[in-house]
Amino acid sequence: MAQLYSARSRAIEPFHVMALLARANELQAAGHDVIHLEIGEPDFTTAEPIIRAGQAALSAGHTRYTAARGLPQLREAIAGFYAERYRLSIDPQRILITPGGSGALLLAASLLVDPGKHWLLADPGYPCNRHFLRLVEGAAQLVPVGPDVRYQLTPQLLERHWDSGSVGALVASPANPTGTLLHKDELAALSTCLKQRGGHLVVDEIYHGLTYGCEAPSVLEVDDDAFVLNSFSKYFGMTGWRLGWLVAPEAAVPELEKLAQNLYISAPSMAQHAALACFEPATLAILEERRHEFQRRRDYLLPALRELGFGIAVEPEGAFYLYADISAFGGDAFAFCRHFIETEHVAFTPGLDFGRYQAGHHVRFAYTQNVERLQQAVERIARGLKSWQPDAL
Repeated sequence: MAQLYSARSRAIEPFHVMALLARANELQAAGHDVIHLEIGEPDFTTAEPIIRAGQAALSAGHTRYTAARGLPQLREAIAGFYAERYRLSIDPQRILITPGGSGALLLAASLLVDPGKHWLLADPGYPCNRHFLRLVEGAAQLVPVGPDVRYQLTPQLLERHWDSGSVGALVASPANPTGTLLHKDELAALSTCLKQRGGHLVVDEIYHGLTYGCEAPSVLEVDDDAFVLNSFSKYFGMTGWRLGWLVAPEAAVPELEKLAQNLYISAPSMAQHAALACFEPATLAILEERRHEFQRRRDYLLPALRELGFGIAVEPEGAFYLYADISAFGGDAFAFCRHFIETEHVAFTPGLDFGRYQAGHHVRFAYTQNVERLQQAVERIARGLKSWQPDAL
């Protein structure tokens, strides 16, 4: 029988954690108390000022398409945010509002990657990045990275892995699943290395704002030609509103606007009007309180897991994840995760979802539950380790 579906569709892998999530939800529906540490979504609802702005937008009839680049006043507000937070002067004309950070990645990949060409990406990393490249008939060249380089690409790694098919690199700071940052000198070194090779630098800054004890610099502080992906989902807590943005060099904007017109027409209009409230002082005060709460969670869970024997070699400086080595316990990460769902009703993510390099003995914890729930999770994990038998599953 002839194959019914495209090769690109078959090449895109599912999230392996979804099978575990489905089982966790089954257990929860059966009345079990499941602690969810698997999904990368803040547990806070959208801040009240943003909700009120969205409701007002609906009441005012703001339900039509906007311009493909987004509401001018939202692009101006984002430019003001860059001026306030990073001391950068970004022309609002260089900012495109997108349906989530994924929309920004789709635009950048469509613009910069021809069929058969590839970007260099860190392994481990966010899996959808490589899948978007496959969708535009390009590819991801996964570069194994470990704690020795804080799970980030370096100029030396770029030089080693760059070849005739390479056209750029995508890095994330803070990164998912490791929470590590690229500091200003590191971003500058990557930029220099890529410019010497005629490549593009694309930086995922989706977790900006969620940093602990330091600030994440924007790549635009050192390279005005870089492409920046960002989102209202994480720091701003608007996951379900599906809104993000892309900052691009001025010369690229007309082509990106054309792509946006064809790919999705415009980002959700109600969400754009709601997002105008993100930059109000009252909203930012709420978001900063939440950032401090995430830091409290990290500062509890990191030493607690280390004490149980999980290997976390690099302290994450941002996002809300801990990427942990389970080698001390033996066995496969997927079976390990399944064991804790079934026996202790604690759900976390196997490393297989984030790449290939040493994925079989890593797991990711999302500290998107309050400290009390994290304490319960640690108690259950400690108990579950006693019953874990690597060869039993």
